[in-house]
Amino acid sequence: MMCPKPLSTVAAALILAVAPAAMAAEPGALFDQQCAACHGRNGASSEPNIPSIGGYSAKYLVESLRNFKKKVRTCAEVTIPTGPKKGTKSDMCKVTAELSDADGEAVAKWLAGQKFVRAKQSFDPAKAQKGVAVYKLRCEKCHENNGASPDEDNGILAGQWTPYLREQLVGFRTGKRPIDDKMKQRLDRVNKEEEDFLLHFFASQQ
Repeated sequence: MMCPKPLSTVAAALILAVAPAAMAAEPGALFDQQCAACHGRNGASSEPNIPSIGGYSAKYLVESLRNFKKKVRTCAEVTIPTGPKKGTKSDMCKVTAELSDADGEAVAKWLAGQKFVRAKQSFDPAKAQKGVAVYKLRCEKCHENNGASPDEDNGILAGQWTPYLREQLVGFRTGKRPIDDKMKQRLDRVNKEEEDFLLHFFASQQ
């Protein structure tokens, strides 16, 4: 007859069994494993077609992950710029398919605690100045502080990459990205020239 193992031995075995899973679930490490190759260290992207996401609100990020997972939001294919899979193709639908809801929420909260790093990119000062009036009339109510505030649970626009923002506006206008009625009404009143002014204005927030 085998003697039962002492409780301390059983507890130690359980700790050893659980520890690797707990370590893998640490949000910063998980971000580094799953996201940093595209979105950059701490969510600061160096790629114009990939957004910087460090500093976004957790709620906005969680909703975005859910929309990608459900394929409600178009998953644009990108070439992975760094890391072991550099040069291969991927998209957010593939990434979110492998990410549990709990891990997604943990990473979102971790990213919300990071600093948003504004892109250093060219812009036309004259167009940026014209964009001020468009911003104040059409955007400021939901995107405060020149588009820098995450408080309304919307994406940060100030200093975000212009090619990425331009692509998202196309998505909103064509129905490839979900848009609420309030934003649609405002965006419908922005013509293409004013949209260009806005993009230069947000790019000028460096």
